[in-house]
Amino acid sequence: MSYPRVHLNEEVMREGMQIESVDISVEDKVELLTLLSGCGLEAINVGSFVSPRYTPQMANLEDVLRKFTPAEGTDYYCLVMNQKGIERAAEFPWLRPATQPTTVAHLCDTFVRRNMNRSQADEIAGWSATVDRAREAGASAGTIGVGAAWGSNFEGAFTTAQRLDILRRQHELWTQAGIRVTGMIFADPMGWCMPHWVEETLEAVRAEWPDITRFTQHLHDSRGMALPSVYATIRSLDETCEVWFDVTAGGIGGCPYCGNGRATGMAATEDVAMMLQAMGIDSPVDLPRLIEFVVRLDQVLGRSTPGRTSKAGPLPLRPGDFYDPNLPLVETYEEAQHFRLGPAVAEHQIRPWREPIPQPQTT
Repeated sequence: MSYPRVHLNEEVMREGMQIESVDISVEDKVELLTLLSGCGLEAINVGSFVSPRYTPQMANLEDVLRKFTPAEGTDYYCLVMNQKGIERAAEFPWLRPATQPTTVAHLCDTFVRRNMNRSQADEIAGWSATVDRAREAGASAGTIGVGAAWGSNFEGAFTTAQRLDILRRQHELWTQAGIRVTGMIFADPMGWCMPHWVEETLEAVRAEWPDITRFTQHLHDSRGMALPSVYATIRSLDETCEVWFDVTAGGIGGCPYCGNGRATGMAATEDVAMMLQAMGIDSPVDLPRLIEFVVRLDQVLGRSTPGRTSKAGPLPLRPGDFYDPNLPLVETYEEAQHFRLGPAVAEHQIRPWREPIPQPQTT
């Protein structure tokens, strides 16, 4: 089985923080961003330069970034939605500028109105200006995208035909401008992704536009289907493709306007990284450090985040990582942390076997 090249965009400081308490201090955010920068992640979203009226958690973003020291070799980026956001972000030249020119529209008009105070028609009306700017700048390639790709809490499920229609309209606009389309983005803010819908869509896209080889998936986990949909994406693409997954350490996140709040979540970075490792897919993520980050994140939030690998530990794939056969009974989440804290955390528990269990023979 051949796989695409896989990259992770870490969104916990933007997607994650936007649904958390406004009381998280600047100091805590700086600490988290610094710890996150030591986890081997390729790309980290530091936050969004948006109106604090709509996303009050981002009101102190400049204060955080002024106190933060970027790490060498990490690609930092941000979300901006208008000219004022661009001007605010300009204070931090180490943030990634916009890359490939992109057009996008959501299938759910209701969500656009709730989230951006615009309409689907407004999004579509902006395509021509985006393409014109790209052409004037001499762009050789563009990206097309669809938001609320698989469904909406306010309007129901959308079909592959609807997805292809709105993508096709964008593709034609780029083609008429003499610019090749090589990238595609699917955004799923309300957690409607289902693995079979993802597979069906990607198969249709690849059949119609074989030149599109760069994909981005922004998948939410409202119904527990984000990680299965990540897997479905990887299985649906081949070695000629590259795919970027937006993920969040701990699995937190959610748009305040989608109707599910913190229950939305995303695929947890540590779970995706663990899956990639087990599949033999290269990833630069330092999983032990990332787990330590999630432990600190839980402390800052004052609650347990939903990611699983940070709670149960990575798969013990090597003999040196196998559990001790005489490990005591493990019952609680705290005791399950023996993988990082050692067996002493469960030492008070019982060992009901009559004699020591011998070490298994391993190869």
